[in-house]
Amino acid sequence: MDPTAPPAPAPDPDSELVGRARAGDFAAFEELVGKYQNRVHALAHRIVGSAHDAEDVTQQTFLSAVEHLRSFRGDAPFAGWLLRVAANHALKALRKRRGLPTVSADAEEGYGDVPHPEFIAPWREDPADLAARHEVRELIDAALAELDDKYRVVFALRDIEGLSVRETAEATGLTESAVKVRLLRARMALREKLTRALGDESARLFPDHRHG
Repeated sequence: MDPTAPPAPAPDPDSELVGRARAGDFAAFEELVGKYQNRVHALAHRIVGSAHDAEDVTQQTFLSAVEHLRSFRGDAPFAGWLLRVAANHALKALRKRRGLPTVSADAEEGYGDVPHPEFIAPWREDPADLAARHEVRELIDAALAELDDKYRVVFALRDIEGLSVRETAEATGLTESAVKVRLLRARMALREKLTRALGDESARLFPDHRHG
């Protein structure tokens, strides 16, 4: 065995269910729906910001999954494929609602004009502990809802759902470099909002002298 070789990808935990569903076992497909329905709906809601539209996106996602499951090659996890389908439908819903030809047609963005955060302070508690609390999750969702669509979509796919940069680029029609820039902008904007709520004001690096 070559010790320098990259590790083999982990087996897809859904491969057995997917295989049965592709063979026409509708009960297996229903099990996949039950497993991922809430996750798809949550992603859709984070992108479109509307419960009604998120329901439509969720339905369209699983209808598309039924129609195209036989074309799913299985060279990537089923969950990632399904979330990319959901993201595609959510982006279509955004375009339709806003009357835009595309969400991702902006000019290529660079790092040079990424704004610096104004509020820098350590958080009062460990971030992992904070994220486990219901009220903090609500705070995160509220901050996410305030982001521009193009940043919210990338953050939801990459940081919340765990898609790779390449998969996020494929789902959004962006280049990988554009995904990275938008992700940086989203992370900085969210950290700014969350730090204002969770940061230790007494340890702030750059106090706001306007209020001093």
